[in-house]
Amino acid sequence: MAERGAGQAPALVAVAHGSRDPRAAASTRELLRRVRALRPWVTVAEAYAELAEPSLEEAVRAVDGPLVSVPLLLARGYHALIDIPGRVERLRPDAAAGRPLGPHALLAEALADRLAEIPALGRGDAVVLGAAGSSDPAGLADVRVAARLLSRRLRRPVPFGFVAAGGPPLAEVVAERRAAGAARVVVASYLLAPGHFQDRLEGAGADHVTRPLGAHDALARLVLRRYDQARLRMAPVVPVA
Repeated sequence: MAERGAGQAPALVAVAHGSRDPRAAASTRELLRRVRALRPWVTVAEAYAELAEPSLEEAVRAVDGPLVSVPLLLARGYHALIDIPGRVERLRPDAAAGRPLGPHALLAEALADRLAEIPALGRGDAVVLGAAGSSDPAGLADVRVAARLLSRRLRRPVPFGFVAAGGPPLAEVVAERRAAGAARVVVASYLLAPGHFQDRLEGAGADHVTRPLGAHDALARLVLRRYDQARLRMAPVVPVA
């Protein structure tokens, strides 16, 4: 008997965190539309860990054949390392689990493009990476690396701050940059979609806050890179071409 799904490219089940804000799901769908455009022969399924539909379980059950789950998350933490891969494994122990998206140079590329939308961003302006936050030390380390990658790309210092748990409060970092003489303080939003945390970034006292990363072509390429990395760990019967 043939292996289940032999000869098929594995489906990509992209799992976002989920939000009650409908703008978040719309942003996720637009990102996945770009992913499909880059790899039209791969089935790409939308899923959410919580607060939105389709649920992770619904999306996984709908896949008939091999699959790779990719968390649409920017750093390691409970959802990326335990919750999402564990729930997928309970339903499909043959599935491969991808890494979270960040940190990565492609995210720095997308962040730089969002910053380019700020009018006349100058050397006298301070840039701060604004993130949601995490109680996981690995997640905090990932955001630190993301700030370093953006700093390298922009060739200027980029501190970081959080609007939730785990690290330096963004409002304090913004105030420190202003007290240090910055002409303007600009927060680079290290979020995938609009919603509660983007609103909190915008309330941290900066002069400008960029749009979330959202449906950026660099993110679409990164989703597929995580998919490719994971599928190479699957059984040899699954093609990688």
